[in-house]
Amino acid sequence: MAPTIKQLKYLIALDEHLHFGKASASCFISQSAFSIAIKELETVLNVQLVDRTNKSVVITEAGRAVISQARHCIRDLEVLMSIASSEQEPLSGKLTLGVIPTIAPFLLPPLIPEVLKQFPKLQLFLREDKTAVIHEQLLDGKLDLILVALPFQMRGMTVMPLFKDPFLLACRRESRWINAGVDLASLPDESILLLEDGHCLRDHALEACHLRNSNQINRFSATSLQTLLQMVVADLGITFLPAMAKGSLIGDNSALELHPLPEQNSREIGLAWRKGSGRSGEFTKIGELLQLLHQG
Repeated sequence: MAPTIKQLKYLIALDEHLHFGKASASCFISQSAFSIAIKELETVLNVQLVDRTNKSVVITEAGRAVISQARHCIRDLEVLMSIASSEQEPLSGKLTLGVIPTIAPFLLPPLIPEVLKQFPKLQLFLREDKTAVIHEQLLDGKLDLILVALPFQMRGMTVMPLFKDPFLLACRRESRWINAGVDLASLPDESILLLEDGHCLRDHALEACHLRNSNQINRFSATSLQTLLQMVVADLGITFLPAMAKGSLIGDNSALELHPLPEQNSREIGLAWRKGSGRSGEFTKIGELLQLLHQG
């Protein structure tokens, strides 16, 4: 006897809510029926998936392994359905896209209307988070594909490079930190402001701009590009801004100025999805659309 699709979906819901009442409500069944279904699943698999107490739900180690595989099973079924659907019309049905915060506000506004215009039967869901988080969600089957900045080590993925996104030096007009020319090697100590650890943009800026002198990095950091630029406006330091963000973040702010860097300092934007996905052709179409929007 094999687990049913409903049982697997209930187990995934329990993992997401860690509460029988909330999980059963999300599945639109009674808590008693939900509990019975989880217990029956444990019986079928002959393993304890959940430790139950009066106050909390704890997923066992075996339960976590089963949940991870259950997500893949559900996604494979959805892919099966989407393959059948795509034979009739490409890019129709549900698609979940993960995007990092240093891309989403700048690339998605022109992308979404164009995607929906070309593929009106597509249901597009977006999730914004750091690269490591959406990569794990992609591996777990929670996302269909992700839009990220490269390089980033991603196992089990097909990666489609899209285009280069150059870095620009952003500073306050007549900043005390730079002279007439832009010489990164001569920047003073504590002059460079970056995002906090965990944001890939920090690592990409350090690598692409060849920043090797740790004394130049300010001990303060920001959680977003908007906050980072406010610190620059206050002349607390300079920073490196992706070119795709300059229109949205700088606008008519006369207090700021941007300088091209002397070398080709850039990050690369790319799409990634699980290797062997039956929807690779559809994902490639989205990548090609992104390339056209960037060129135009």
